[in-house]
Amino acid sequence: MKRLRNFFILCFAFFAFAQTGFGQFGEVSYDYAEYPLTRNGIDLHLDRVALTGEEPGKDILLIHGVTYSSHEFDVDYKDYSLVRRLAREGYAVWRLDIAGFGRSEEVEDGFMPDSEYAAEDIASAAETILRASGRERLDVLGWSWGTITVARFASARPELIDKIVLYAPILSGIGEYDVKEPFHHNTWVHSIEDFQKREDGTLDYSITEKTVIDVWCSNCWRYDGDSSPNGGRRDACVDKSVELIDLTKTSNPTLMIYGDADPYLDLEKLAEAAKLLPKGSEVEIIRGGSHAIMLEKPFYRAFQEKVIRFLRAE
Repeated sequence: MKRLRNFFILCFAFFAFAQTGFGQFGEVSYDYAEYPLTRNGIDLHLDRVALTGEEPGKDILLIHGVTYSSHEFDVDYKDYSLVRRLAREGYAVWRLDIAGFGRSEEVEDGFMPDSEYAAEDIASAAETILRASGRERLDVLGWSWGTITVARFASARPELIDKIVLYAPILSGIGEYDVKEPFHHNTWVHSIEDFQKREDGTLDYSITEKTVIDVWCSNCWRYDGDSSPNGGRRDACVDKSVELIDLTKTSNPTLMIYGDADPYLDLEKLAEAAKLLPKGSEVEIIRGGSHAIMLEKPFYRAFQEKVIRFLRAE
């Protein structure tokens, strides 16, 4: 079923991406273009978003988390889209779906695209982007599991990178859990797990607007369907003492940005890890923000501003 749905999505995408002005923010329009990329015999989804009629000055690659794919960076409601905000700042914004996720080709073994495998997908995408743009380096942002895969890519290929953003960095295991199935069973209920809730367990719409959640969940079904590879989940669901990101191997200026209400993070370890960051790095803690701060009403604009300020700093 997922393969058939992806076929129709690709047919739609070819048409939509070819139309100048697809996606609007006020009077601003954006061009979406898909770039062919195959690694290890698997077709990967890589797309580029930029302001219509303008030549971007820099490239940034956005890397998704462990269950849902790169659509999460482009929620089409008000000014929540991180993709479109970065495009308005003069970036060519690139999004990659790791093998088996989203609009990339399915994989037979859901354990295959683990963190190391994903890091190689990212490296392949980065090489493709730099060939297309003619630039020598790009910026890269990873969210959640994407911080693990981006950090491993960065330690192996620092020459391709200018700056790194680790958004909600998973420095160590999130807790030991035996991941037995190669594919995760995605559900509507699971897709809202990262949004803050009230004490009675209901969604807190004062933190995340209902329409934002509805668009998010709709896109999760549209692009990710009922299953996602579990290799990354198996990597992360280990004892909290297990190190998943070795910051001593990171040489590029890095922003660690996260909310202090994020249930997946070890705040004490993050504070200690800040001392290991290379020169030119920064740490930004958003008070009250959780795992999905880029979509939380009180925090998303501050999140965007802090990321952009870091990327722009000399």
